[in-house]
Amino acid sequence: MENKTFAGIEAQYADFNRSKVLLQSFPYDGTSTWGKGADKGFEAFLDAAENMELYDIETDSEVYRNGIHIVDELNDFTSPEDMFHQTYNRTKELIKHQRFNTFFGGEHSISIGIIKAYYEAYENLTVLQIDAHADLRPSYEGTPYNHACALHDASRHCNLVQVGIRSMDISEKEHMDYYSVYFADQMKYNDSWINESIKAMTDDVYITFDLDAFDPSIMPATGTPEPGGLDWYTVTNYLKTVFENKNVVGFDIVELAPIEGISAPQYLVAKLYYKMLSYKFC
Repeated sequence: MENKTFAGIEAQYADFNRSKVLLQSFPYDGTSTWGKGADKGFEAFLDAAENMELYDIETDSEVYRNGIHIVDELNDFTSPEDMFHQTYNRTKELIKHQRFNTFFGGEHSISIGIIKAYYEAYENLTVLQIDAHADLRPSYEGTPYNHACALHDASRHCNLVQVGIRSMDISEKEHMDYYSVYFADQMKYNDSWINESIKAMTDDVYITFDLDAFDPSIMPATGTPEPGGLDWYTVTNYLKTVFENKNVVGFDIVELAPIEGISAPQYLVAKLYYKMLSYKFC
């Protein structure tokens, strides 16, 4: 991946000093408990992005012209605890640059340190979690920095809104604020969930997007696929509405575990990333 730019854009649009967007990868897959391979997700994502058209029809824009700089990846982790501390410290450094920071996993545990850095930087932060799983366990398999614990710390320190949830352990119920949770089966029959969830947010929003939020029919390449997921236009329409109504201060995309011989999932992720940037800057 050396010397690659996002989507093969010209070097002038990838230069750190002129880029409004920073892209940081944390290719960590140390606590995943079923499907492995999230540490290979970023490379697959970049390969797919090189085959993507850079004009976005919906927003009539070429958002890459704002500059997208790929930051050197951080991948030398010795334990889940070490991963947490390194991602937290790197994120604090990136926030100081006052750019629009975007992050790519790796598994969902990488979001714990990122989110901590953000809620310390933004006094009244909402974390919007788009995900199939609640991820609210205080600890799992001996560590609070497991992918199953990805949003527990956020639930205790900032306003957490959960969208697309359709799988959880009974122990997570005590940590869940049901007034800010939008379950996938209820969303199917209740069109008001978009406006209701946005009303539940504060002005500043950080988005953590676990790709298993999508239905496995369009996103099979993830560690723990769950049936009954979201489709492309439901997701993009929702994201567009969030970006229009709130100040999105950053986002991460996690849990892409490429499947050999199938390129569509990583292409979807490349389009998703570009769409989110287009909504931010259009």
